[in-house]
Amino acid sequence: MKHAGKAMRAGFRMIYWSLVLVLGLMFAGVLARLLGEFVLGAAGVLAGLWLVFGAFCLWFFRDPKARPPADPKAIVAPAHGKVDAIDEIDEPSFLGGRCRRISTFLSVFDVHVQYAPVAGRVVLCRHTRGQFVNALRADSARFNENLLLGIESSEREGERIGVRLIAGLIARRILPWVKEGEEVIRGERIALIRFGSRVDLYVPLDYEVAVSCGERVRGGETILARRP
Repeated sequence: MKHAGKAMRAGFRMIYWSLVLVLGLMFAGVLARLLGEFVLGAAGVLAGLWLVFGAFCLWFFRDPKARPPADPKAIVAPAHGKVDAIDEIDEPSFLGGRCRRISTFLSVFDVHVQYAPVAGRVVLCRHTRGQFVNALRADSARFNENLLLGIESSEREGERIGVRLIAGLIARRILPWVKEGEEVIRGERIALIRFGSRVDLYVPLDYEVAVSCGERVRGGETILARRP
């Protein structure tokens, strides 16, 4: 599938640049031997910390392939995490008014790759600058930097589904892997958010919600809503 392996490559880039930093500090430590054994000991500590950081990056940027359900009425989760808000909101710019929001919180321990909830064409990719309040707040989309992806479904005529990727206190970088005009399939990788965040799914009000608050979901696999 398209975009496979991009999350791991992002992790490897972080490991590479952190290694450059650590090696530079270790080299400086060797040059500073006149300062005594403390500096040499610190170089060993830095090497150990880098190994721990590298292992964390490999784990954090894991990139499992989604296995979407065959159910033709299904709208699947765009992210791994825990559903903590199901409500109605106004989204006039893309959904044309009131819609159902299903919000998923991603902790630092969750997979941070996002997936297409339906097959279709990306017709909107809009970045909004903002704050970086804690993404634990279900209303963080009102304040925080975010990216709204609008998909015109090819599975049902006239259907529009929105996915809002929301930055958080620690997660300050949203990396979209799709652009306007690009076709996607259900369960395809579409973005990456770094280090804890929130993802909102917007569906029409008459769609049946298939999950409850507190339920853990898997991106590209768990059914969040069904078409009537």
